[in-house]
Amino acid sequence: MHGQNSQDAPLFGEEDDNIGQTKSKIRHPLASFFHLFFRISAILVYLLCDIFSGRFIACMVTIILLLSCDFWTVKNVSGRLLVGLRWWNQVDEKGNSHWVFESRKTPGTKPVSSAESRIFWLGLIVCPIFWVIFVFSTIFSFKLKWLAIVIMGLVLQWANLYGYVRCKVGGKSNLGNMAKNYISAQIFKQAMTKTEGP
Repeated sequence: MHGQNSQDAPLFGEEDDNIGQTKSKIRHPLASFFHLFFRISAILVYLLCDIFSGRFIACMVTIILLLSCDFWTVKNVSGRLLVGLRWWNQVDEKGNSHWVFESRKTPGTKPVSSAESRIFWLGLIVCPIFWVIFVFSTIFSFKLKWLAIVIMGLVLQWANLYGYVRCKVGGKSNLGNMAKNYISAQIFKQAMTKTEGP
């Protein structure tokens, strides 16, 4: 399935619209934990090593291992379990690269938990922002030996973010529509709240 849009895997604010259909409990605690553990650990190790440690090689290896574990876990485990989405890139016989996106739409499967969906999307969106900040801070502070590591962190986490957003909303043309629909839904909710108030 190429760029299929999934209605049963909540994105951003959609969880609130499906309260009757999705439960707030965490059904996959290990997947939820490791979804955040590797990416937060990589950020913390980078910060601690940058501030306190002079052992660059040991820090670099640790961060790369954490980033690799994070990329594999998010791509192959937590996306499938927490939000029912999966993506990968394959190369055909002619050498052309194709993105493949899948979403869980099997009848009778349990709906996605809104708590797990929030954990998944929050971790997926917030952590790459830190790596963007780290890229600029290494450039402006002239700590160029860290530049390769922070770029690697940014690329790996951005690849997962890009893959899952494309997986959720379909092709590039749907990204603008998704933003418009989300903003208009939020404006409508605020207007309804104000009219219902005293």
